[in-house]
Amino acid sequence: MAVQVPLWHHYLQAIQSRVASRVQDYLYAENILLTVLERVHALDPRFLVDYSRDLEAFQFALRSSEDPLDMEVPLWVDAEALLIEELEASEPGGSPRLCQLGVPKEVTGLESWMTDDVFSTSTEDTTKCYGHIVPRKVLRVLKDLLVAAIVHCKHHSLITPGSLSATSLREEQLYLSLLVFSGWRKIRFNVVPMVRRKHGVTGLQDTRLMPGFPEGTLSRIISHGVDLVPASVQHWRTSTGYLLTRLLSVLGSLQGHRLDSLSILDRVNHESWRDGGQGPGLNFVHLKTVLLWASELFPAPEDWAELQGSVYRLLVVLLCCLATRNLPHFLYPKHNLLQGSGLDLNAIYQRVEHFASQPEEALRIHVTHLGRSPPPRIDHGIKALLQLPASDPAYWATAYFDVLLDKFQVFNIQDKDRITAMQSIFRKTKTLTSAES
Repeated sequence: MAVQVPLWHHYLQAIQSRVASRVQDYLYAENILLTVLERVHALDPRFLVDYSRDLEAFQFALRSSEDPLDMEVPLWVDAEALLIEELEASEPGGSPRLCQLGVPKEVTGLESWMTDDVFSTSTEDTTKCYGHIVPRKVLRVLKDLLVAAIVHCKHHSLITPGSLSATSLREEQLYLSLLVFSGWRKIRFNVVPMVRRKHGVTGLQDTRLMPGFPEGTLSRIISHGVDLVPASVQHWRTSTGYLLTRLLSVLGSLQGHRLDSLSILDRVNHESWRDGGQGPGLNFVHLKTVLLWASELFPAPEDWAELQGSVYRLLVVLLCCLATRNLPHFLYPKHNLLQGSGLDLNAIYQRVEHFASQPEEALRIHVTHLGRSPPPRIDHGIKALLQLPASDPAYWATAYFDVLLDKFQVFNIQDKDRITAMQSIFRKTKTLTSAES
């Protein structure tokens, strides 16, 4: 077992050696897009430029994958004065609720958002509001502004020729896609109009206990406000991307290999599970969500003290989610991120299980790493064990996942209470695993 540890660290060092160049490419691409958005603002002051994007660079540095990045464009509107009209209430922990942004009567200062290009007059007889700010119309205006801004910036040599492509701009989507070229790297940005609101978060359980995070973390993050982004042509929803990235940065402030584990799995996912990014598969949001759950399920610092064991804490959570075909959203646990994804979850599961059983093949990046691989860590029958949380949610607990760690020979916890709890769950599942194997 000990001879495998340097391989993990060497793989991580190879990832980290590329971080500086990746961040440099990202900042160059971001600067091109910010230049365009500054022109958008000059053409229409209702659309602002958000320069506070340090968290995006932080997150990009963790990634090897080339998934699109969001670039939110704040709207210059008094969000606290708007009337948030929610649709029917969803169950607690369900997906973010849809809402409409109404312009109340007897409120001044919102006249610029009552023009036909972004506003729809209410057809109902209501004393509450004049009408609503419509996402579809806002996206149409923003698309036209982006096209005009790109033409202006190219004509005045504000951006390098060939550095930006707008061929994929389509207002039928809930974002506007732009491809930016930074050196040899292509970075796709999804430009999204956004309303920043300081109060009135709907559906978020900000009082939820989150073991593994400093006390009150979520409440403090939410207190800074949330963003509303298009959810359909008529409706808006709470954007959770920024909130989750803030949670990720909190994990980065803790001792241990949490973020290192995420970087390793993202690289393995990109290179091995998705064939160098050429095939469909899991994205960075999926893996980030897995890390957040793993950090809650394994709150003890000793869980993250060793690199290989840290990666396996993510792997057992990921395998369980793939086996049950359910990856809960971290802030809306009733919302399944795998549902409707169109992914071949069985094929992905096979690749992830193969890596978890014999990771050495995927970790070899140099000729000096060639050699005979150790035998598989597991035999047949693990998938039945992984499916238990689907039939009994009580299994979604540390003791159950400790059993999985033990199956993969990486359970090295000394806490007696935890060992006792793990052994209790193991005895409960022994009959099932014996029958399957």
